[in-house]
Amino acid sequence: MEHSTNVDTVEESFSTLTPLGQRSPADWIASAGLETKFLEGMDDGTLAALPYIFDIWAMTHQRPPAGDWTNWVILGGRGAGKTRAGAEWVRSMVEGARPTDPGRASRVALVGETFDQVRDVMIFGESGIIACCPPDRVPEWQATRRRLVWPNGATATAYSAHEPEALRGPQFDAAWVDELAKWRKAQDAWDMLQFCLRLGDHPRSCITTTPRSIPLLRRLLAQSSTVSTHAPTQANSANLAPSFLTEVRERYGNTRLAQQELQGVLLDDIEGALWSVGQLAEARIETLPVVSRIVVAVDPPVTGGKNADTCGIVVAGLTTEGQGVVIEDASIKGSPLQWARAVIDAYHRHAADRVIAETNQGGDLIESLLRQVDRTVPYRSVHASKGKVIRAEPVAALYEQDKVRHLGEWPELESQMAQMTSTGFRGAGSPDRVDALVWALSELMLSKRRANPGVRGL
Repeated sequence: MEHSTNVDTVEESFSTLTPLGQRSPADWIASAGLETKFLEGMDDGTLAALPYIFDIWAMTHQRPPAGDWTNWVILGGRGAGKTRAGAEWVRSMVEGARPTDPGRASRVALVGETFDQVRDVMIFGESGIIACCPPDRVPEWQATRRRLVWPNGATATAYSAHEPEALRGPQFDAAWVDELAKWRKAQDAWDMLQFCLRLGDHPRSCITTTPRSIPLLRRLLAQSSTVSTHAPTQANSANLAPSFLTEVRERYGNTRLAQQELQGVLLDDIEGALWSVGQLAEARIETLPVVSRIVVAVDPPVTGGKNADTCGIVVAGLTTEGQGVVIEDASIKGSPLQWARAVIDAYHRHAADRVIAETNQGGDLIESLLRQVDRTVPYRSVHASKGKVIRAEPVAALYEQDKVRHLGEWPELESQMAQMTSTGFRGAGSPDRVDALVWALSELMLSKRRANPGVRGL
């Protein structure tokens, strides 16, 4: 018996059962105690095909909405099953569309933040396209052409959002776009992709992303041709390590970062915020430019013991062009000796010029702790004579002037930044990471001690 016939048999089996509403067929069958009735009479080939019938196992947010849409945006927390949904949608389009999708796709664009992420996550990842395909329908990966080729002739080509110009020329009838809200050149890459979607009767796109308040995502969601589904990380708990869920709940609790990264909520900027989420997304770079100076700034915790605040530790550099770069958020929770070691480790890891530490709370004790770990480290103390907001505002102005970049992604730091307003900090606890950031960039870009470009500071 051919595999496709087995697939039809499975679909027929559950379609005759009671209507399922918003529940997955697998969930409904299990809760109703109908496993035996569902499986009886299936031959070996049909049973072997069962794991590959995603419509049986898919959660509500992983199912393409009905209707005449052009873009389907799947918003979800980390690990919510977005990648699996995107991979299964591509598979359904190239094998023969679901009832909710108009027609089959023969040429698909796979666009991720980088080519490596397209290959390692969207194609070869545990929830990627290769893993989702039945053995007789696995596409061939042609590495030199950066594309997948299915037995039926359909193709899917990999593209990096860092190279929008690569999308100038090719044409497609479908596209899977992953982590759109993280793209450094989001608008340019998205625009180029739209010109490529010109084949077939109704080209469609599936966009899977953890939400971030970037202008492109907000405009896309506002379009009448866009539909969206949403799920928190918890929705996919059956497929996640319990220790992971426990750890992130304890660490992030009800914070704003948890709302975005775990609940999958698209957050609005806080009124009066010194930094906007979109602004921080636009500041991201992937490669460290040539720097003239690097410092490690420390905001020591006021409290000690088990419930101590985080020690803010931020590494920042000044480029030869006079631009600031946030290189690493190395902040930790720990004993004084533990965070002192983390500071010295960051200093050596980045070959920094100096450690800068706020001494309002710890005084000379901070220098003593650091010198217990490394007596030779260049060190300078700073004392806060102004409030946190007054100190932060000049640094926020540097961002407005497009003078600061973030090397990679530092979600906990950026979450605190988005909650720092003109009237104070709107988050829980202390803005320790922001304080360290402010001290680092103030030293590099606002201090009279700023080194001349091209000369590493001493």
